Amino acid sequence: MDMQFLVSLALIGATFALYIGIAIFNTAKQTSDFYVASRGVPPVFNGMAIGADWMSAASFIGMAGTVMVLGYDGLAYIMGWTGGYLLLTFLLAPQLRKYGRYTVPEFIGDRYRSNTARLIAAVATIIISFTYSVGQLSGSGVVIGRLLEVDTAIGTLIGVVLIAFYSAMGGMKGITWTQVAQYLVLIIAYLIPVIFMSLQLTQNPAPWISYGEIIGEMRELDRELGISEYVVPFTEATKWQFLALMFTLMAGTAGLPHVIVRFYTVATMKAARWSGAWALLFIGLLYLSAPVYAAFSRFILMTQVANTQLDNLPAWTEPWINTGQLSVADTNGDGMLQWQELTISNDIVVMATPEIANLGVFVIGLMAAGAMAAALSTTGGLMIAISAALSHDIYYRSINPKATESKRLFVGRLSIVLATVAAGLLALNPPGAITQIVAWAFALASGSFFPALLLGVWWRRANGPGVIAGMVTGLTVTLSYIFAAKYLGFTILGIIDTGAGVFGAASAIIANIVVSLNTAPPSQETLDEVTDLRYPEQIKYKDGEVWLKE
Repeated sequence: MDMQFLVSLALIGATFALYIGIAIFNTAKQTSDFYVASRGVPPVFNGMAIGADWMSAASFIGMAGTVMVLGYDGLAYIMGWTGGYLLLTFLLAPQLRKYGRYTVPEFIGDRYRSNTARLIAAVATIIISFTYSVGQLSGSGVVIGRLLEVDTAIGTLIGVVLIAFYSAMGGMKGITWTQVAQYLVLIIAYLIPVIFMSLQLTQNPAPWISYGEIIGEMRELDRELGISEYVVPFTEATKWQFLALMFTLMAGTAGLPHVIVRFYTVATMKAARWSGAWALLFIGLLYLSAPVYAAFSRFILMTQVANTQLDNLPAWTEPWINTGQLSVADTNGDGMLQWQELTISNDIVVMATPEIANLGVFVIGLMAAGAMAAALSTTGGLMIAISAALSHDIYYRSINPKATESKRLFVGRLSIVLATVAAGLLALNPPGAITQIVAWAFALASGSFFPALLLGVWWRRANGPGVIAGMVTGLTVTLSYIFAAKYLGFTILGIIDTGAGVFGAASAIIANIVVSLNTAPPSQETLDEVTDLRYPEQIKYKDGEVWLKE
């Protein structure tokens, strides 16, 4: 047993014990605990929980690597994923909180007065959350597998058992407080290495300020080596793909069921707005650091690994070459390793950073605990969304409306366990790379939920037949485009499968508007309800005029 293994194991074990302890302490006793944490979470902690829910394994492990490999074109991920929060905080979250339901499908069903719409939305929630969680679980499998030095499949199964236990126990109440702890673990794990690297390379402890000079030095290196410059836009993709990907990620963020449900756990509309503001701060800490990681790692690779002799590579490269995530091939046979001969996988940039910068066993172990926290916190949130769709929207609202509180809790817990096991089995042999699977989930959300919620809050004339037409059209177009772009090589303006959401959202909005205008308008009661959504708590509506409540 080497020292590194023991330190990593101890850190991961300690954080796991903390999460399970919190879940047991916060066991859900009523359905409102289970679905919306009794709407009693303070905005600052809710912001942290949103942050943890949001920082998935893709953000934590994959994002910096994507930026490093794609350069400027990787920024679409950072801008899209952060911008989506602004859309959500201003356009949808406070209004949806005011409507006061438990789940997104429930809002769609009640706002559009349509059971069919609610069932379609529940099925869409399950498809989107399931797709997303497969990506997360395969990510956690990679981390656990590499640390415990077991097969990735066994790593995935360990993750499944843990998540099934604490999500089913605590429900939303347990998960919210677990996620606050997970956010603290993951953000500390993410910031420590990048601050130390900044000190090593630039003698400045604030990496966000100091990495500009490193980028300046890299432009020189790029020119010397004659490779496409890191800071030049649209070298890897077309301008249209950049915009389409950014839109897909933004609209997808604003339509992701497990993220929106987070805003239901606070007491008021104002608290929902503040949760969004805090979440942006907490998310910004990680997203502003990702390009720094990318720049520092690329700089160290260019200066310390490239142009060295093959039998003289730094010690940390060997274990990574063994995992197949880093490959070096001396193609021109001169015994030296050129930059062009080095191939690195996106997913190891963050995980390998503590070793690249030689930060010692403790930091490497902390990084592993952080990556696990990222994968587990997101999967927990996704499982609650799937469980709520099955037990609340489908079982309670459609199959058995007379179900008792305890029976509903039982169905909720059972559906979490079944969903986690099913997603875990699929994650043993995933259909694509982590980032790709996640991008598909976003494309589906931007094609189905985003148009339905946007028009539901901001266009009074939208009605039941319209939203059904919109969701079905949006899902069909998005799925067809992903399939056509990935397998048939068909693209419009160079937009590939990850940008499919732009077509899905556009066609869904058009379908919703056309069908709504050609069918009967909603009742006066619905129109008043929708107008009421747009005003803060203290305003009420009376005969078409706005009155302040006394």
